Amino acid sequence: MLRRRVRAGFGGLVAAGAGLGLGELAAALVGGTSPVVGVGTQLIDLAPGPAKDWAVKNLGTADKPILVGGVLFAVAIFALLAGTVGASRPRLAVVLTIGLGVLAILAAATGRTLATNPLTRLLPGVVTLIVATVGIVLILRALGPPPSPRAVGSAGPDETSTDDARPSNPLRPGRTDSEPVPTAGGSASDVPGFDRRRFLVTALSIGAAGAAGLAVSRLVPGGVDEATRAAVKVPAPGSPAQALPAGVSGDVAGVSRFFTPNKSFYRVDTLLTVPKVDPRNWELRIHGMVDRELRLNLADLLDRHLIERDITLTCVSNEVGGPYVGNARWIGVPIAEILREAGVQDGADAVRSTSVDGLTIGTPLTALTDGRDAMFAVAMNGEPLPFAHGFPVRMVVPGLYGYVSATKWIVDFEVTRFADFSAYWTDRGWSVEAPIKTASRIDVPKGFATIKAGPAVAAGVAWAQRRGISKVEVQVDDGPWRPAKLAAEDSIDTWRQWTFRWNATPGNHKLTVRATDAEGHLQTADRAAPRPNGSSGLHNTLVMVE
Repeated sequence: MLRRRVRAGFGGLVAAGAGLGLGELAAALVGGTSPVVGVGTQLIDLAPGPAKDWAVKNLGTADKPILVGGVLFAVAIFALLAGTVGASRPRLAVVLTIGLGVLAILAAATGRTLATNPLTRLLPGVVTLIVATVGIVLILRALGPPPSPRAVGSAGPDETSTDDARPSNPLRPGRTDSEPVPTAGGSASDVPGFDRRRFLVTALSIGAAGAAGLAVSRLVPGGVDEATRAAVKVPAPGSPAQALPAGVSGDVAGVSRFFTPNKSFYRVDTLLTVPKVDPRNWELRIHGMVDRELRLNLADLLDRHLIERDITLTCVSNEVGGPYVGNARWIGVPIAEILREAGVQDGADAVRSTSVDGLTIGTPLTALTDGRDAMFAVAMNGEPLPFAHGFPVRMVVPGLYGYVSATKWIVDFEVTRFADFSAYWTDRGWSVEAPIKTASRIDVPKGFATIKAGPAVAAGVAWAQRRGISKVEVQVDDGPWRPAKLAAEDSIDTWRQWTFRWNATPGNHKLTVRATDAEGHLQTADRAAPRPNGSSGLHNTLVMVE
Protein backbone atom coordinates (compact mmCIF):
# COMPACT_ATOMS: atom_id res chain seq x y z
CA MET A 1 0.00 0.00 0.00
CA LEU A 2 2.95 2.33 0.66
CA ARG A 3 4.06 2.12 -2.97
CA ARG A 4 0.56 2.91 -4.09
CA ARG A 5 0.38 6.00 -1.89
CA VAL A 6 3.73 7.25 -3.16
CA ARG A 7 2.63 6.80 -6.76
CA ALA A 8 -0.70 8.50 -6.06
CA GLY A 9 1.03 11.44 -4.34
CA PHE A 10 3.33 11.81 -7.33
CA GLY A 11 0.27 11.73 -9.58
CA GLY A 12 -1.36 14.51 -7.58
CA LEU A 13 1.72 16.70 -8.06
CA VAL A 14 1.77 15.99 -11.79
CA ALA A 15 -1.92 16.80 -12.22
CA ALA A 16 -1.70 20.07 -10.29
CA GLY A 17 1.46 21.05 -12.13
CA ALA A 18 -0.18 20.39 -15.48
CA GLY A 19 -3.17 22.48 -14.45
CA LEU A 20 -0.99 25.41 -13.45
CA GLY A 21 1.17 25.13 -16.57
CA LEU A 22 -1.76 25.18 -18.96
CA GLY A 23 -3.46 27.83 -16.84
CA GLU A 24 -0.39 30.02 -17.37
CA LEU A 25 -0.66 29.43 -21.10
CA ALA A 26 -4.33 30.44 -21.07
CA ALA A 27 -3.44 33.61 -19.17
CA ALA A 28 -0.74 34.45 -21.70
CA LEU A 29 -3.02 33.86 -24.66
CA VAL A 30 -6.00 35.93 -23.44
CA GLY A 31 -4.20 38.41 -21.20
CA GLY A 32 -5.89 37.01 -18.12
CA THR A 33 -4.90 36.46 -14.52
CA SER A 34 -2.28 33.81 -13.88
CA PRO A 35 -3.62 31.33 -11.29
CA VAL A 36 -0.49 31.70 -9.14
CA VAL A 37 -0.50 35.49 -9.42
CA GLY A 38 -4.22 35.62 -8.65
CA VAL A 39 -3.83 33.62 -5.44
CA GLY A 40 -0.66 35.51 -4.50
CA THR A 41 -2.33 38.90 -4.96
CA GLN A 42 -5.21 37.81 -2.76
CA LEU A 43 -2.74 36.75 -0.08
CA ILE A 44 -1.10 40.18 -0.28
CA ASP A 45 -4.44 41.95 0.08
CA LEU A 46 -5.66 39.71 2.91
CA ALA A 47 -2.39 39.69 4.86
CA PRO A 48 -2.51 41.67 8.12
CA GLY A 49 -0.59 44.93 8.21
CA PRO A 50 2.22 43.70 10.49
CA ALA A 51 2.89 40.82 8.07
CA LYS A 52 3.25 43.27 5.18
CA ASP A 53 5.54 45.48 7.24
CA TRP A 54 7.71 42.51 8.19
CA ALA A 55 8.02 41.39 4.57
CA VAL A 56 9.06 44.82 3.31
CA LYS A 57 11.54 45.30 6.14
CA ASN A 58 13.14 41.86 6.13
CA LEU A 59 12.68 40.60 2.58
CA GLY A 60 12.94 43.82 0.58
CA THR A 61 12.51 43.34 -3.15
CA ALA A 62 12.73 39.56 -2.68
CA ASP A 63 9.27 39.50 -1.08
CA LYS A 64 7.47 38.91 -4.37
CA PRO A 65 9.47 35.90 -5.64
CA ILE A 66 9.37 34.46 -2.14
CA LEU A 67 5.58 34.81 -2.09
CA VAL A 68 5.27 33.15 -5.49
CA GLY A 69 7.52 30.34 -4.28
CA GLY A 70 5.38 30.02 -1.17
CA VAL A 71 2.19 29.74 -3.22
CA LEU A 72 3.77 27.06 -5.42
CA PHE A 73 5.04 25.18 -2.37
CA ALA A 74 1.58 25.26 -0.74
CA VAL A 75 -0.03 24.01 -3.97
CA ALA A 76 2.55 21.22 -4.16
CA ILE A 77 1.86 20.09 -0.58
CA PHE A 78 -1.89 20.20 -1.15
CA ALA A 79 -1.62 18.27 -4.41
CA LEU A 80 0.67 15.71 -2.80
CA LEU A 81 -1.81 15.14 0.03
CA ALA A 82 -4.76 14.98 -2.36
CA GLY A 83 -2.97 12.40 -4.49
CA THR A 84 -2.00 10.37 -1.45
CA VAL A 85 -5.61 10.34 -0.27
CA GLY A 86 -6.58 9.14 -3.75
CA ALA A 87 -4.65 5.92 -3.23
CA SER A 88 -7.56 4.65 -1.16
CA ARG A 89 -10.29 7.25 -1.77
CA PRO A 90 -10.16 8.39 -5.40
CA ARG A 91 -13.37 10.40 -5.25
CA LEU A 92 -12.11 12.47 -2.34
CA ALA A 93 -8.89 13.20 -4.24
CA VAL A 94 -10.95 14.48 -7.18
CA VAL A 95 -13.02 16.70 -4.85
CA LEU A 96 -9.87 18.15 -3.29
CA THR A 97 -8.38 18.84 -6.72
CA ILE A 98 -11.56 20.58 -7.84
CA GLY A 99 -11.36 22.69 -4.68
CA LEU A 100 -7.87 23.79 -5.65
CA GLY A 101 -9.11 24.88 -9.06
CA VAL A 102 -12.09 26.69 -7.57
CA LEU A 103 -9.67 28.61 -5.34
CA ALA A 104 -7.82 29.87 -8.42
CA ILE A 105 -11.10 30.95 -10.04
CA LEU A 106 -12.30 32.75 -6.91
CA ALA A 107 -8.98 34.56 -6.54
CA ALA A 108 -9.27 35.87 -10.09
CA ALA A 109 -12.96 36.73 -9.71
CA THR A 110 -12.69 38.67 -6.46
CA GLY A 111 -9.15 40.05 -6.39
CA ARG A 112 -7.34 42.92 -8.07
CA THR A 113 -6.35 42.06 -11.59
CA LEU A 114 -5.10 43.64 -14.80
CA ALA A 115 -7.85 41.88 -16.78
CA THR A 116 -11.13 43.76 -17.13
CA ASN A 117 -13.09 41.26 -19.23
CA PRO A 118 -14.78 38.59 -17.04
CA LEU A 119 -13.84 35.88 -19.52
CA THR A 120 -10.16 36.72 -19.49
CA ARG A 121 -10.24 37.03 -15.70
CA LEU A 122 -11.71 33.58 -15.15
CA LEU A 123 -10.54 31.48 -18.10
CA PRO A 124 -7.04 30.64 -16.76
CA GLY A 125 -8.54 29.40 -13.50
CA VAL A 126 -11.14 27.35 -15.34
CA VAL A 127 -8.41 25.77 -17.47
CA THR A 128 -6.42 24.99 -14.34
CA LEU A 129 -9.43 23.33 -12.72
CA ILE A 130 -10.31 21.22 -15.76
CA VAL A 131 -6.76 20.07 -16.52
CA ALA A 132 -5.90 19.27 -12.90
CA THR A 133 -9.17 17.37 -12.39
CA VAL A 134 -8.92 15.37 -15.60
CA GLY A 135 -5.27 14.73 -14.84
CA ILE A 136 -5.87 13.28 -11.38
CA VAL A 137 -8.75 11.14 -12.69
CA LEU A 138 -6.60 9.66 -15.47
CA ILE A 139 -3.65 9.06 -13.17
CA LEU A 140 -5.75 7.34 -10.50
CA ARG A 141 -7.37 5.15 -13.16
CA ALA A 142 -3.93 4.17 -14.40
CA LEU A 143 -3.04 3.34 -10.83
CA GLY A 144 -5.89 0.84 -10.73
CA PRO A 145 -8.78 0.50 -8.27
CA PRO A 146 -7.95 0.51 -4.58
CA PRO A 147 -7.31 -3.00 -3.22
CA SER A 148 -9.95 -4.40 -0.94
CA PRO A 149 -9.09 -4.75 2.76
CA ARG A 150 -8.94 -8.56 2.28
CA ALA A 151 -6.37 -8.14 -0.52
CA VAL A 152 -4.06 -6.02 1.61
CA GLY A 153 -4.75 -7.55 5.02
CA SER A 154 -3.26 -10.69 6.61
CA ALA A 155 -5.24 -13.90 6.90
CA GLY A 156 -7.18 -14.24 10.13
CA PRO A 157 -7.20 -17.40 12.25
CA ASP A 158 -10.60 -18.45 10.92
CA GLU A 159 -9.76 -17.93 7.24
CA THR A 160 -9.00 -20.90 5.07
CA SER A 161 -5.89 -21.10 2.95
CA THR A 162 -7.28 -23.40 0.27
CA ASP A 163 -7.62 -22.18 -3.28
CA ASP A 164 -11.32 -23.11 -3.34
CA ALA A 165 -12.03 -20.80 -0.41
CA ARG A 166 -10.28 -17.82 -1.99
CA PRO A 167 -12.59 -15.47 -3.91
CA SER A 168 -11.74 -14.71 -7.49
CA ASN A 169 -10.05 -11.42 -8.25
CA PRO A 170 -12.72 -9.06 -9.64
CA LEU A 171 -10.05 -7.07 -11.49
CA ARG A 172 -8.74 -10.18 -13.34
CA PRO A 173 -11.45 -12.82 -13.87
CA GLY A 174 -10.30 -16.38 -13.41
CA ARG A 175 -7.48 -15.41 -11.03
CA THR A 176 -7.42 -15.60 -7.28
CA ASP A 177 -5.99 -13.14 -4.80
CA SER A 178 -3.20 -15.56 -4.06
CA GLU A 179 -1.91 -15.49 -7.61
CA PRO A 180 0.58 -12.83 -8.67
CA VAL A 181 -0.82 -10.70 -11.44
CA PRO A 182 1.51 -10.28 -14.38
CA THR A 183 1.80 -6.68 -15.47
CA ALA A 184 3.45 -4.86 -18.31
CA GLY A 185 6.80 -4.01 -16.81
CA GLY A 186 5.44 -4.78 -13.37
CA SER A 187 6.41 -7.29 -10.74
CA ALA A 188 4.75 -9.76 -8.45
CA SER A 189 5.14 -7.29 -5.60
CA ASP A 190 2.76 -4.77 -7.24
CA VAL A 191 -0.86 -4.79 -6.15
CA PRO A 192 -3.34 -6.57 -8.44
CA GLY A 193 -4.49 -4.48 -11.38
CA PHE A 194 -1.50 -2.14 -11.45
CA ASP A 195 0.15 -1.61 -14.80
CA ARG A 196 3.39 0.25 -14.25
CA ARG A 197 3.93 1.14 -17.89
CA ARG A 198 0.44 2.53 -18.27
CA PHE A 199 0.84 4.60 -15.11
CA LEU A 200 4.19 6.06 -16.18
CA VAL A 201 2.97 6.85 -19.69
CA THR A 202 -0.14 8.58 -18.31
CA ALA A 203 1.73 10.61 -15.68
CA LEU A 204 4.54 11.61 -18.02
CA SER A 205 2.11 12.61 -20.77
CA ILE A 206 0.12 14.83 -18.43
CA GLY A 207 3.28 16.32 -16.95
CA ALA A 208 4.72 16.98 -20.38
CA ALA A 209 1.55 18.78 -21.45
CA GLY A 210 1.77 21.06 -18.42
CA ALA A 211 5.48 21.73 -18.92
CA ALA A 212 4.90 22.50 -22.59
CA GLY A 213 2.08 24.90 -21.68
CA LEU A 214 4.30 26.73 -19.22
CA ALA A 215 7.17 26.94 -21.72
CA VAL A 216 4.95 28.23 -24.52
CA SER A 217 3.37 30.80 -22.16
CA ARG A 218 6.78 32.39 -21.77
CA LEU A 219 7.13 32.68 -25.54
CA VAL A 220 3.71 34.13 -26.31
CA PRO A 221 4.22 37.74 -27.39
CA GLY A 222 2.27 40.08 -25.16
CA GLY A 223 2.13 42.88 -27.72
CA VAL A 224 3.88 45.31 -25.37
CA ASP A 225 7.62 45.02 -24.94
CA GLU A 226 10.69 47.19 -24.54
CA ALA A 227 10.52 48.14 -28.21
CA THR A 228 6.97 49.44 -27.70
CA ARG A 229 8.06 51.48 -24.71
CA ALA A 230 11.15 52.84 -26.45
CA ALA A 231 9.04 53.88 -29.44
CA VAL A 232 7.21 56.45 -27.31
CA LYS A 233 8.76 59.82 -28.18
CA VAL A 234 8.62 62.27 -25.32
CA PRO A 235 8.87 65.86 -26.64
CA ALA A 236 11.31 68.33 -25.17
CA PRO A 237 9.69 69.92 -22.11
CA GLY A 238 8.41 73.44 -22.44
CA SER A 239 9.74 74.10 -18.94
CA PRO A 240 13.07 72.26 -18.61
CA ALA A 241 14.77 71.56 -15.31
CA GLN A 242 17.27 74.14 -14.13
CA ALA A 243 20.90 73.37 -14.73
CA LEU A 244 22.49 71.44 -11.88
CA PRO A 245 24.60 73.74 -9.70
CA ALA A 246 28.30 73.06 -9.44
CA GLY A 247 29.15 70.80 -6.52
CA VAL A 248 25.78 69.03 -6.32
CA SER A 249 27.60 65.68 -6.25
CA GLY A 250 30.39 64.78 -3.84
CA ASP A 251 33.50 62.78 -4.66
CA VAL A 252 33.29 60.10 -1.96
CA ALA A 253 33.20 56.56 -3.34
CA GLY A 254 30.14 54.62 -2.29
CA VAL A 255 27.83 57.55 -1.60
CA SER A 256 24.45 57.53 -3.38
CA ARG A 257 24.60 59.06 -6.84
CA PHE A 258 22.71 62.33 -7.12
CA PHE A 259 20.44 60.82 -9.78
CA THR A 260 19.43 57.25 -9.02
CA PRO A 261 19.68 55.08 -12.17
CA ASN A 262 16.33 53.71 -13.28
CA LYS A 263 17.46 50.12 -12.80
CA SER A 264 18.51 50.90 -9.23
CA PHE A 265 15.48 52.97 -8.27
CA TYR A 266 13.50 51.30 -5.51
CA ARG A 267 10.26 49.50 -6.29
CA VAL A 268 7.68 48.82 -3.57
CA ASP A 269 4.17 47.83 -4.69
CA THR A 270 1.62 45.06 -4.31
CA LEU A 271 1.91 43.46 -7.75
CA LEU A 272 3.58 40.10 -8.35
CA THR A 273 4.05 40.84 -12.05
CA VAL A 274 4.87 44.22 -13.58
CA PRO A 275 1.99 45.50 -15.75
CA LYS A 276 2.85 46.12 -19.38
CA VAL A 277 0.20 48.57 -20.45
CA ASP A 278 -0.22 49.18 -24.16
CA PRO A 279 0.33 52.93 -24.64
CA ARG A 280 -1.83 52.85 -27.76
CA ASN A 281 -4.88 51.81 -25.74
CA TRP A 282 -4.15 53.67 -22.52
CA GLU A 283 -6.59 56.34 -21.34
CA LEU A 284 -6.88 58.46 -18.22
CA ARG A 285 -10.33 59.45 -17.03
CA ILE A 286 -10.65 62.65 -14.93
CA HIS A 287 -14.08 62.87 -13.30
CA GLY A 288 -15.97 63.24 -10.04
CA MET A 289 -16.48 66.68 -8.53
CA VAL A 290 -15.50 68.52 -11.69
CA ASP A 291 -17.40 70.69 -14.15
CA ARG A 292 -16.13 68.80 -17.20
CA GLU A 293 -15.12 65.17 -17.37
CA LEU A 294 -11.93 64.63 -19.35
CA ARG A 295 -10.59 61.56 -21.09
CA LEU A 296 -6.96 61.82 -22.14
CA ASN A 297 -4.84 59.35 -24.08
CA LEU A 298 -1.06 59.37 -24.13
CA ALA A 299 -0.88 61.51 -27.27
CA ASP A 300 -3.10 64.11 -25.57
CA LEU A 301 -0.70 64.33 -22.64
CA LEU A 302 2.41 64.48 -24.82
CA ASP A 303 0.89 67.35 -26.82
CA ARG A 304 0.45 69.45 -23.69
CA HIS A 305 2.84 71.75 -21.87
CA LEU A 306 5.45 69.48 -20.28
CA ILE A 307 7.62 70.31 -17.30
CA GLU A 308 10.92 68.71 -16.28
CA ARG A 309 11.83 68.59 -12.60
CA ASP A 310 14.27 66.86 -10.25
CA ILE A 311 12.30 65.20 -7.44
CA THR A 312 13.28 62.76 -4.70
CA LEU A 313 10.70 60.10 -3.88
CA THR A 314 10.46 58.23 -0.59
CA CYS A 315 8.44 55.16 0.34
CA VAL A 316 6.60 55.23 3.65
CA SER A 317 7.90 51.71 4.32
CA ASN A 318 11.46 52.98 4.44
CA GLU A 319 13.08 52.24 7.77
CA VAL A 320 15.57 54.68 9.29
CA GLY A 321 18.64 54.44 7.03
CA GLY A 322 16.72 52.26 4.57
CA PRO A 323 17.06 51.98 0.78
CA TYR A 324 13.56 53.01 -0.33
CA VAL A 325 14.43 56.54 -1.42
CA GLY A 326 15.71 57.73 -4.78
CA ASN A 327 16.16 60.87 -6.86
CA ALA A 328 15.27 61.22 -10.53
CA ARG A 329 14.61 63.77 -13.25
CA TRP A 330 10.96 63.55 -14.28
CA ILE A 331 9.02 64.93 -17.27
CA GLY A 332 5.26 65.26 -17.12
CA VAL A 333 2.12 67.35 -17.34
CA PRO A 334 1.30 69.52 -14.32
CA ILE A 335 -1.71 68.06 -12.56
CA ALA A 336 -2.86 71.53 -11.52
CA GLU A 337 -3.35 72.49 -15.18
CA ILE A 338 -5.52 69.42 -15.80
CA LEU A 339 -7.60 70.21 -12.72
CA ARG A 340 -8.10 73.81 -13.83
CA GLU A 341 -9.30 72.61 -17.20
CA ALA A 342 -11.72 70.14 -15.60
CA GLY A 343 -12.97 72.72 -13.11
CA VAL A 344 -12.86 71.55 -9.50
CA GLN A 345 -16.13 72.02 -7.66
CA ASP A 346 -16.50 73.51 -4.19
CA GLY A 347 -16.21 71.06 -1.32
CA ALA A 348 -13.69 68.73 -2.94
CA ASP A 349 -10.61 68.08 -0.82
CA ALA A 350 -9.12 64.86 -2.25
CA VAL A 351 -8.38 62.86 -5.35
CA ARG A 352 -8.81 59.10 -5.56
CA SER A 353 -6.49 57.74 -8.23
CA THR A 354 -6.67 54.16 -9.45
CA SER A 355 -4.02 51.95 -10.96
CA VAL A 356 -4.63 49.55 -13.85
CA ASP A 357 -4.87 46.67 -11.35
CA GLY A 358 -7.54 48.39 -9.25
CA LEU A 359 -5.36 49.68 -6.40
CA THR A 360 -6.58 53.04 -5.10
CA ILE A 361 -4.63 55.93 -3.59
CA GLY A 362 -6.01 59.03 -1.86
CA THR A 363 -4.18 62.34 -2.28
CA PRO A 364 -4.94 65.71 -0.65
CA LEU A 365 -6.23 68.09 -3.31
CA THR A 366 -4.13 70.92 -1.88
CA ALA A 367 -0.92 69.00 -2.63
CA LEU A 368 -1.92 69.01 -6.31
CA THR A 369 -2.87 72.69 -6.53
CA ASP A 370 -0.59 74.58 -4.13
CA GLY A 371 2.17 75.35 -6.64
CA ARG A 372 4.42 72.33 -6.14
CA ASP A 373 5.45 70.36 -9.23
CA ALA A 374 2.87 67.57 -8.97
CA MET A 375 2.65 65.90 -12.37
CA PHE A 376 1.39 63.07 -14.50
CA ALA A 377 4.90 61.84 -15.31
CA VAL A 378 5.70 60.29 -18.69
CA ALA A 379 9.52 60.12 -18.52
CA MET A 380 12.19 59.30 -15.95
CA ASN A 381 15.86 60.19 -16.25
CA GLY A 382 15.63 60.97 -19.94
CA GLU A 383 13.56 58.01 -21.17
CA PRO A 384 9.93 56.89 -21.17
CA LEU A 385 8.93 55.52 -17.79
CA PRO A 386 10.23 51.99 -17.23
CA PHE A 387 7.50 49.35 -16.95
CA ALA A 388 8.36 48.82 -13.28
CA HIS A 389 7.89 52.50 -12.52
CA GLY A 390 4.49 53.08 -14.08
CA PHE A 391 4.70 53.14 -17.88
CA PRO A 392 3.06 54.83 -19.63
CA VAL A 393 1.93 57.37 -16.99
CA ARG A 394 2.25 57.70 -13.23
CA MET A 395 1.77 60.38 -10.59
CA VAL A 396 4.71 62.18 -8.97
CA VAL A 397 3.97 64.55 -6.09
CA PRO A 398 6.88 66.16 -4.21
CA GLY A 399 6.73 66.04 -0.43
CA LEU A 400 4.31 63.14 0.08
CA TYR A 401 5.08 59.51 0.71
CA GLY A 402 4.29 57.33 -2.28
CA TYR A 403 1.30 55.51 -0.80
CA VAL A 404 -0.71 58.76 -0.86
CA SER A 405 0.62 60.20 -4.09
CA ALA A 406 2.71 58.06 -6.45
CA THR A 407 0.07 56.06 -8.34
CA LYS A 408 1.78 53.99 -11.03
CA TRP A 409 0.04 52.72 -14.19
CA ILE A 410 -2.72 55.25 -13.46
CA VAL A 411 -6.01 54.98 -15.38
CA ASP A 412 -8.56 56.84 -13.23
CA PHE A 413 -8.45 60.21 -11.43
CA GLU A 414 -11.53 61.09 -9.40
CA VAL A 415 -11.91 64.44 -7.64
CA THR A 416 -13.83 63.76 -4.44
CA ARG A 417 -13.82 64.20 -0.65
CA PHE A 418 -11.93 62.19 1.94
CA ALA A 419 -15.22 61.74 3.78
CA ASP A 420 -16.65 59.85 0.81
CA PHE A 421 -14.03 57.15 0.25
CA SER A 422 -11.15 55.21 1.71
CA ALA A 423 -8.13 54.04 -0.25
CA TYR A 424 -6.23 50.75 -0.31
CA TRP A 425 -3.60 51.68 2.27
CA THR A 426 -5.81 53.74 4.57
CA ASP A 427 -8.08 50.70 4.78
CA ARG A 428 -5.06 48.91 6.19
CA GLY A 429 -4.23 51.29 8.99
CA TRP A 430 -2.03 53.94 7.35
CA SER A 431 -2.61 57.67 7.78
CA VAL A 432 -4.78 59.57 5.32
CA GLU A 433 -2.20 62.31 4.83
CA ALA A 434 1.54 61.67 4.97
CA PRO A 435 4.05 64.47 4.43
CA ILE A 436 7.63 63.22 4.20
CA LYS A 437 9.65 63.60 7.39
CA THR A 438 13.14 65.08 7.58
CA ALA A 439 15.63 62.23 7.34
CA SER A 440 19.31 61.47 6.78
CA ARG A 441 21.35 58.39 6.02
CA ILE A 442 24.97 57.25 6.26
CA ASP A 443 26.09 55.56 3.04
CA VAL A 444 29.82 55.41 3.83
CA PRO A 445 31.21 53.62 5.75
CA LYS A 446 28.89 50.65 5.71
CA GLY A 447 27.90 49.06 8.98
CA PHE A 448 30.65 46.99 10.62
CA ALA A 449 33.16 48.12 8.02
CA THR A 450 36.83 48.02 8.95
CA ILE A 451 38.85 51.17 8.20
CA LYS A 452 42.38 52.35 8.82
CA ALA A 453 43.23 54.63 11.74
CA GLY A 454 43.86 58.27 10.84
CA PRO A 455 41.96 60.71 8.62
CA ALA A 456 38.62 59.14 7.66
CA VAL A 457 35.48 60.21 5.84
CA ALA A 458 31.79 59.51 6.25
CA ALA A 459 29.20 60.51 3.67
CA GLY A 460 25.55 60.12 2.83
CA VAL A 461 22.35 61.88 1.88
CA ALA A 462 19.64 63.87 3.65
CA TRP A 463 16.18 64.92 2.48
CA ALA A 464 13.19 67.03 3.53
CA GLN A 465 11.10 67.49 0.39
CA ARG A 466 9.23 70.82 0.15
CA ARG A 467 11.47 72.27 2.88
CA GLY A 468 15.03 71.48 1.86
CA ILE A 469 18.07 70.67 3.98
CA SER A 470 20.06 73.45 5.68
CA LYS A 471 22.43 71.49 7.93
CA VAL A 472 23.73 67.98 8.57
CA GLU A 473 25.65 67.00 11.71
CA VAL A 474 27.54 63.87 12.69
CA GLN A 475 28.33 62.52 16.14
CA VAL A 476 31.21 60.14 16.85
CA ASP A 477 30.35 57.90 19.79
CA ASP A 478 28.98 60.19 22.53
CA GLY A 479 30.97 63.21 21.45
CA PRO A 480 29.63 66.60 20.38
CA TRP A 481 27.62 67.07 17.21
CA ARG A 482 29.88 68.43 14.49
CA PRO A 483 28.80 69.94 11.15
CA ALA A 484 29.19 67.99 7.94
CA LYS A 485 29.92 69.64 4.61
CA LEU A 486 26.83 69.89 2.42
CA ALA A 487 26.94 69.52 -1.34
CA ALA A 488 25.19 72.20 -3.37
CA GLU A 489 21.39 72.18 -3.34
CA ASP A 490 19.52 71.45 -6.56
CA SER A 491 16.07 72.24 -5.15
CA ILE A 492 14.07 71.82 -1.97
CA ASP A 493 12.49 68.73 -3.54
CA THR A 494 15.74 66.78 -3.89
CA TRP A 495 18.08 65.20 -1.44
CA ARG A 496 21.50 66.66 -0.61
CA GLN A 497 24.75 64.81 -0.27
CA TRP A 498 26.94 65.47 2.78
CA THR A 499 30.53 64.67 3.75
CA PHE A 500 32.12 64.47 7.19
CA ARG A 501 35.84 64.14 7.84
CA TRP A 502 37.16 62.91 11.18
CA ASN A 503 40.20 61.42 12.81
CA ALA A 504 39.59 57.70 13.36
CA THR A 505 41.34 56.21 16.38
CA PRO A 506 41.80 52.46 16.89
CA GLY A 507 38.78 50.66 18.32
CA ASN A 508 35.07 50.42 17.63
CA HIS A 509 33.13 53.61 16.99
CA LYS A 510 29.53 54.59 16.38
CA LEU A 511 28.70 57.29 13.86
CA THR A 512 25.29 58.99 14.06
CA VAL A 513 23.81 61.53 11.65
CA ARG A 514 21.02 64.08 11.92
CA ALA A 515 19.67 66.80 9.62
CA THR A 516 17.98 70.16 10.01
CA ASP A 517 15.52 71.34 7.39
CA ALA A 518 15.47 74.83 5.87
CA GLU A 519 12.64 75.83 8.19
CA GLY A 520 14.90 75.21 11.19
CA HIS A 521 13.31 71.97 12.35
CA LEU A 522 15.78 69.41 13.68
CA GLN A 523 15.32 65.79 12.69
CA THR A 524 13.74 63.98 15.63
CA ALA A 525 15.66 61.33 17.54
CA ASP A 526 12.42 59.65 18.63
CA ARG A 527 12.19 56.21 17.07
CA ALA A 528 9.02 55.34 15.20
CA ALA A 529 8.17 52.45 12.89
CA PRO A 530 7.00 53.19 9.34
CA ARG A 531 3.36 52.52 10.21
CA PRO A 532 1.23 54.66 10.16
CA ASN A 533 2.94 57.69 8.56
CA GLY A 534 6.65 57.06 8.13
CA SER A 535 9.62 56.07 10.28
CA SER A 536 11.65 58.48 12.39
CA GLY A 537 14.85 58.36 14.42
CA LEU A 538 18.55 58.85 13.79
CA HIS A 539 20.59 56.57 11.57
CA ASN A 540 23.85 55.26 13.00
CA THR A 541 26.50 52.82 11.92
CA LEU A 542 29.27 50.94 13.73
CA VAL A 543 32.80 50.90 12.31
CA MET A 544 35.96 49.11 13.38
CA VAL A 545 39.19 51.08 13.20
CA GLU A 546 42.53 49.26 13.14
